[in-house]
Amino acid sequence: MNHRVLARSFHKFQHLNCSVQPKPLQRNGWEAVIGLEIHAQILSASKLFSRTSNKYGAPPNTQVSIFESAHPGTLPVLNKRCVEAAVKTAVALGATINKISRFDRKHYFYPDLPAGYQITQSEFPLASNGKLEFITYNPSVHKLPYRRSVDLIQLQLEEDSGKSIHDTDSNRVLVDLNRAGQPLMELVFGPQLHSGEEAAAMLKEVALILKKIETCNCRMHEGSLRVDANISLHRPGEPLGTRTEVKNLNSLRSLVKAVDFEIERQINILECGGSVINETRSFDTETKETVSMRDKEVIQDYRFMPEPNLLPLRLYDSSELGCDMQGSLDIYEIRSSVPELPEAVRQRLMRDYKLSLETAIIFVNEDDLLAYFLAVMSNRARNPQIVTNLLLTNLLGVLNSKDIHIRNSPLSAAGFGEIVDMQQSGKISPSVSEDVMNVICVDGDPRTPTQIVHDNKWIQISDEDIIEHLVDRVLRENPDLVHKYKQKKKKKFLNALMGKIKATTDFKTNMNLVNDILSKKLDS
Repeated sequence: MNHRVLARSFHKFQHLNCSVQPKPLQRNGWEAVIGLEIHAQILSASKLFSRTSNKYGAPPNTQVSIFESAHPGTLPVLNKRCVEAAVKTAVALGATINKISRFDRKHYFYPDLPAGYQITQSEFPLASNGKLEFITYNPSVHKLPYRRSVDLIQLQLEEDSGKSIHDTDSNRVLVDLNRAGQPLMELVFGPQLHSGEEAAAMLKEVALILKKIETCNCRMHEGSLRVDANISLHRPGEPLGTRTEVKNLNSLRSLVKAVDFEIERQINILECGGSVINETRSFDTETKETVSMRDKEVIQDYRFMPEPNLLPLRLYDSSELGCDMQGSLDIYEIRSSVPELPEAVRQRLMRDYKLSLETAIIFVNEDDLLAYFLAVMSNRARNPQIVTNLLLTNLLGVLNSKDIHIRNSPLSAAGFGEIVDMQQSGKISPSVSEDVMNVICVDGDPRTPTQIVHDNKWIQISDEDIIEHLVDRVLRENPDLVHKYKQKKKKKFLNALMGKIKATTDFKTNMNLVNDILSKKLDS
């Protein structure tokens, strides 16, 4: 990215005082400060400034036109779809959309950039001053989820460069220009994160939003979402320290490990009396360490200049009174097309179905799982707690054992709803619910859940007279357990008696009723 923009953003947040729970993690009095730059490839059939195909996985150098290969006299033509996607993303991130933005040339000389410059937006980006709210939640690290927010400094459009492939066996560098000219959105966020887990949580939220609004597929393994992490240390209350930049992180796991390793590396340097060098580093996925690429002590002169072959990009907002409608796109129209965003969905799940935040996070993180839940809950008489427990614990457990994704579940949402209705009404026990799921998902039985329950005589015994008779018999046959319970009032003796009742009816008894009747008789 433009180092002047980054320098401004770090300076802007040097004295930021975020109210965060939990407090920023400190090691030996050092506090880590992390800022992310995200490069998101726009979902578009063609490139940013030409009609060249943008297909992933094509043979090398087959997705290249005369523009990407920098033939003399070729001119850029801005892709309207890419502008719409960038505006939509800016709206979703609460950014201010600049009615006039400008393209620049950023000069540097690598073999994968035939023109010798990249067309980007530097001083006058498409949008700025947004804010992202996100939740950090990793049960293995934090017992409870906590909310964070980070500022979006700017969002800019730019073209990607090609790819250099280093053939060490033949001691040569190969160039694939398929990626050259691909449309990117660069999202520059403020340095307000404090750990690798927070960085991963923020990136995950960005990915959820971009996929929801369909502006990027966020397939990190394909390179459509790449992250640069800027990491520095300081003592609380002091200015930010010298930062390092870890480039091209292409997975959540790599992001966490790279950030946390870099924090420890910088602490070790500072604790030993050394100084952190302002440099660019990469992450070695085999050694799980960051490796120096080049230092930044001498600022590279990119010789930014306005792109002479592109007019300033002008937008308008038809919702504003007296607006100038001379722009190329209507911001209001694009804003109106933005769907319900992940945080709004989480809030709706908690409000409408009384789900916990942790459960809402699980559903929102998985589109197919959320769709299944909502399909089951189309019958609002169903208890969301029963649905959630059966879905997340029982059904997913069965499907995972067979390596089946929820979207391919042999048990449809309608069939699952039948099981919920039978359990909720007391016709079947929770254990029978799981048995029915196994019959359908493991055995491949084509019968409906209702048919399976009736054919196997799995209807739960809920008649109070029958249950009272069973309780009386078990009490007569087990005087020792009754005596021990009356003496010590320990739950294990009550559970032992309940287990005997359950066994005598082949696990078909309504154990809630059994517990009520048995407890009353024992305490009387």
